[in-house]
Amino acid sequence: MPVVAVVVALLAGLAAGAAARPLIFARAVPRGEPARTACPSCATHYPAPGLRGRLQAVTGRCPACGEKTGPPAGLPEALTGAAFAALAATGASGWLGAAQYWLAACGVALAIIDLKVQRLPDILTLPASTGTILLLAGGALAGEPGSFSRVLAAAGVVTAAYLILVVTGLGMGDVKLAPAIGALLGWSSWTVAVRGVLAGFLLAAVTGFLLLLIRRASAKSRLAFGPYMIIGALAVSALRI
Repeated sequence: MPVVAVVVALLAGLAAGAAARPLIFARAVPRGEPARTACPSCATHYPAPGLRGRLQAVTGRCPACGEKTGPPAGLPEALTGAAFAALAATGASGWLGAAQYWLAACGVALAIIDLKVQRLPDILTLPASTGTILLLAGGALAGEPGSFSRVLAAAGVVTAAYLILVVTGLGMGDVKLAPAIGALLGWSSWTVAVRGVLAGFLLAAVTGFLLLLIRRASAKSRLAFGPYMIIGALAVSALRI
């Protein structure tokens, strides 16, 4: 993969992360609380209007009072940029590549929110699923190698499986994100779909074990599962392992 493609993807990811920052700020609140639109300390609107306000928002601090506001400085930008660059390095292209980039953009915002307040808001999970399926439909119409019928079937199967797992403590936000995970993985094969879903559970299990090992969590601690769903699905889809 040409270096220029990776660089362009990195820059696009930085821009996508910056665009998602206000949404992350607004929705990273406990379940049941209204979305935020202003600095909690001084009530200054966040981000401030205009390009200057957007650039100031990247610092993660309120431009009026200097208090920490929104995600840490550069976090969503850096994570989205890195995700886009990694996808470009694997050769992501065409409609499937567009679906991978879309899920990565939505996924970084969802992961940050989930790690912060352990919820996956509908305003991101529903577009993630709808956009992924529509982009793969474009791939089917364009004749790209893959199966759109399997996309729909895998989206349904994975969602049903996650819905069953709600009784074990899985959140409904994870269920609403499941169609995107199943659809993206189902495009390639059922084998990829199974491996991608299992990769999410494996990553979560390893992380949970390490947190227990270093005493950063207890057996009763809740683990945000969304980030592992997204990372597992994107990794297996991009590498087709």
